[in-house]
Amino acid sequence: MPRYLISFDDGSMSISDDELPAVADAAHDVLRAAKAAGVWVTGGGLLRQRAIYVDVDGSTEPGPFPETKAVLGGFCIVEVANVDEALLWAARTAAACRTPQEVRLLMDDPEV
Repeated sequence: MPRYLISFDDGSMSISDDELPAVADAAHDVLRAAKAAGVWVTGGGLLRQRAIYVDVDGSTEPGPFPETKAVLGGFCIVEVANVDEALLWAARTAAACRTPQEVRLLMDDPEV
């Protein structure tokens, strides 16, 4: 079955500290529903400016910096029958998180 990445840009989420508990509860409700439906694979939020680049030679450097690039703010991966079902989960996630979501089909890898 195909897997889809549902994600949002960190800069697109603008909720107040007062709203955060309600948004977190709503997002967890969607997560629990996805688990109950058997479509949840994994997901989570990402801290800003916590990424580290690892180059092909193994060297590292901090980045990316949100003021210069779009940064992934959070994601989930669902395994569903088709893109329409993925879009339904993305719509539920968008409503819960109060921010638009992006949906991408993950490439199938026979080794996974």
